[in-house]
Amino acid sequence: MISRLTRIGFALVSTTLLTGVARISAEAQVARKTSATLDLVLVGGRVLDPETNLDAVRTVGIKGGRIASVTTSVPAARDTVDVRGLVVAPGFIDLHSHGQDSINYRYMARDGVTTGLELELGTYPVAPWYAKREGKSLINFGVSASHPGARRAMLDGDSTAEGIDVISAIGAFVRSPIERARLPELERRLDAAFAEGALGLGMGINYTPAATREEILRAFGVAARHNAPVFVHLRFGGLLDNAGGVAGVQEVLADAAATGAPLHVVHVTSMGLRDTPVLLDLIDGARKRGLDVTTEAYPYTAGATMLQSAIFDPGFQERQGIDYKDIMWAATGERLTAESFERYRKQGGLAVIFSIPENAADQAYRDPHVMVASDGWFQIQNGVPIGHPRTAGTHARILGRFVRERGVISLMDGVRKMTLLPARRLERIDPDMKRKGRVQAGADADLVVFDPARVIDRATFEKPAQYSDGIVHVLVNGTFVVRGSNLVPGVAPGKPVRGR
Repeated sequence: MISRLTRIGFALVSTTLLTGVARISAEAQVARKTSATLDLVLVGGRVLDPETNLDAVRTVGIKGGRIASVTTSVPAARDTVDVRGLVVAPGFIDLHSHGQDSINYRYMARDGVTTGLELELGTYPVAPWYAKREGKSLINFGVSASHPGARRAMLDGDSTAEGIDVISAIGAFVRSPIERARLPELERRLDAAFAEGALGLGMGINYTPAATREEILRAFGVAARHNAPVFVHLRFGGLLDNAGGVAGVQEVLADAAATGAPLHVVHVTSMGLRDTPVLLDLIDGARKRGLDVTTEAYPYTAGATMLQSAIFDPGFQERQGIDYKDIMWAATGERLTAESFERYRKQGGLAVIFSIPENAADQAYRDPHVMVASDGWFQIQNGVPIGHPRTAGTHARILGRFVRERGVISLMDGVRKMTLLPARRLERIDPDMKRKGRVQAGADADLVVFDPARVIDRATFEKPAQYSDGIVHVLVNGTFVVRGSNLVPGVAPGKPVRGR
């Protein structure tokens, strides 16, 4: 006969077992329900997360524009894509992209870019720029407050030039100083741009040579008040001892140290040329002593800018170490002479400048802190994109030529320079950037899927408007913008990246 105590024990055990089964069953049901409602899973790809150094085959689950899971299992989803043999990485973040329109966005997306930001020169005013792109953009977008744009509004009464177009303009803002008594007005204008969501302060000091050192210092002070980075094209580039890239870096390092503003030096190789290692030493030395300073480079031996700009004022040959034959007129591909230089300079337009040593980019990218940024944009003339191949090919060029073919940097380092490092540069001004540049649960589903064996740039100086190869899928906020190496028509998932 079973005792009363034994019966009670059996009852307790049974209750416990049933409760446990019920709990496990409930958890399983929740898990099944969650997985069943995933929008998309990418199955079997080699996942690279540059923050955790994850490099392993995983399945990435996506729901509501975010990464929901990174697992070894394969949860159910409405859409399942087999990406075996391919790399799944964070979408590339281009801090320095002037091509902020639908045509340029297509070339950027085919190069793996999910966020394109106009930070070197910025724009002024800021609010209309964001409004123009809201709900209409293929990729994420953002802009800095333009110091040259604010100067033009003050000195020429004109703020119609958007973004890169400001350096196409001619006016008092280029070669006239702002009187000291009016500098507070400049500061107020820049403050207003930050209030409208600017991601930093964009400065093209080389394009506004009349801006005094005091003016630049005061502008740095505005950025410091907003805890915002200054993205600066140096006052000087090239090889002259007192008016070259070394002197240019020294000026802005001093301003950053004096004000506390974070500093980002754009395209270090085209400013330093053969002195690039000296510029890197200055920047790295400042970092080691506590300054918040970063830099970037593009993977080419030529730069590009507007021929009518102040960069080509008399004496440019000595400053840049070039001659007319080293300048290509982008519209025709012809190398210039003294006569054609003068003619095209009066006309105005884009010129490509062959001045960067072959080894400068290698030197820059071997520095673990140097980011990748394109400085790219296509002008559209008669419906045809003209410009520099960096617009269409920068990121695939890194993966194909600098990583796979030449082994300058590792695959993880290449991805890090195009994703995590740019995201971190902006996290203080926009905390939402902590969700970009990663492949982790909770991160934004901005992803690029590429074939590491064949990814390569196809854009050349002769034919710059050619899509990259080997970029198989690109997602922006969980939506395919490139699928099966083809652009997806009729989608606009890009969202604004704004300062707080």
